[in-house]
Amino acid sequence: MIGTLIAPICFAALAIIIFKPVALYFLDRKNLRKFPTLHPLSGLSDIPFMVESMKGFRSARLAELHHGKGWPVIRIGPNSLSFGTVDSIKAIYGHNSPTTKDKQYVNASGTHFHLADVVDKKEHARKRKVLASAFAAKNLEDWEYKVGEKVSRLIDQFDKYVEESAEGPLNYRSWTNLYTIDCLVDICLSTQLHCIERGEDTVTAEDLAGITEDVSFRDCLYATFHLVGDLVWSYDWFSTIITVANTISPVYSRLIKLGTGWRNLVHHLTNKRWSRYAAGERINDIFSSLMDDTAGNAHNLEWGEVVAEISLAVSGSSSTSNTIASTMQLLIENPQKLEKLQEELDSVMEPEEIIASYDKVKYLPYLRAVIDETLRLYPPISHGLPRETPKNGLQILDNWIAGNTTVSVSAYVAHRDPNAFPEPEKFMPERWLGDEGKQLQPNFIAFSAGARGCIVLLASLAHRYDFFKFSSDWKPRRRETMNLILGSLPIRIQKRSL
Repeated sequence: MIGTLIAPICFAALAIIIFKPVALYFLDRKNLRKFPTLHPLSGLSDIPFMVESMKGFRSARLAELHHGKGWPVIRIGPNSLSFGTVDSIKAIYGHNSPTTKDKQYVNASGTHFHLADVVDKKEHARKRKVLASAFAAKNLEDWEYKVGEKVSRLIDQFDKYVEESAEGPLNYRSWTNLYTIDCLVDICLSTQLHCIERGEDTVTAEDLAGITEDVSFRDCLYATFHLVGDLVWSYDWFSTIITVANTISPVYSRLIKLGTGWRNLVHHLTNKRWSRYAAGERINDIFSSLMDDTAGNAHNLEWGEVVAEISLAVSGSSSTSNTIASTMQLLIENPQKLEKLQEELDSVMEPEEIIASYDKVKYLPYLRAVIDETLRLYPPISHGLPRETPKNGLQILDNWIAGNTTVSVSAYVAHRDPNAFPEPEKFMPERWLGDEGKQLQPNFIAFSAGARGCIVLLASLAHRYDFFKFSSDWKPRRRETMNLILGSLPIRIQKRSL
């Protein structure tokens, strides 16, 4: 009996894996064969794009093809197109665009959607309304003392490095990531992790059974980005791919385990905050905004939704820290730009002033330009955020794209469009100044949450210290997962004479 079933099962498997993709490719009902491809097999399978993702910098490869070969549209999968010019941004991501988030967001989500991965537009609007009070200007101003406190703690560590005349490098990337972790967890949950003082990021994780373990905050978070960034692109096979990868690959098995650690550490931190809330503690943080509106009326969110929103918020420690570190990388590679920034800061800050006041520096044009230019070159979310065209199709520039097709524009690619950004690989903060800078804003699609903490820290540090490469041989290394992550940044610092 079993033997008689083998042949039909094998034939069915071949039909699904090989015959169906080939048939759909040659039928070409969506007229996608006319576009050049990332790989000769990209019209048949998502595997080439997954392989490119595993190499660690898929957006850089797309930039080579879009701008090097002059291909405005590239087919990156059987049903996926990448657009490479800033002119396509509005049609795909504009406020009135009829596109919707595609299935990637469903696959990458947990048991409950958060603001960034919810697909339904009405549900997205509901979530925005719930979170509006959390990110109101008054709350952001109230949280400034939390940011300032963390800046002070980091400066204590940097001063200690200077006073001890340390001969080794200071890993700016690592230290500023500890800063963003401490900031975000405090802003979200009014919890002090003291990562800066400890110089490391070990935290407690707790599973649903109440079993606890110590884990690395960064290892767990970055493993989640790595796993999804490599494997999510074959939507219909995602669950199967995860199961197989966990079974046969020690690398992905470890990433999956660390990803579980991420869920458990967020669960533990949020549970601890709930215990304080249930005991009557009312503090101005994001958790409180999720629980009640400004009038004290309960939102009555499901617990899974609360945890999902906290997970999203504290994961922002990665994107913010990458922007902070990338900014310093570009400044030490271009010391004349650092000097110009310091001159601007010195004009508004007193010599003895240690922590920059946000109100003093928030409108400084060159400071803003430095950060914007960093976000242009190294947007923390660099890959193309996939959108699905409406069922009746959509006109994108000169191309009519059939309905239910995935389209995207990588921020890394768009920000290197030479028609919008001359000399795109050059660090030129000046391009963002004046009226010309204002005209560039529609071409800018960098996700830039955490701007307040970034501005205050950069202003405080650049006013207090001079920064240098530790070694002239050092070269930056980045890996693109779901974020564009900079590796270590070894530097030397010394106090300025003010």
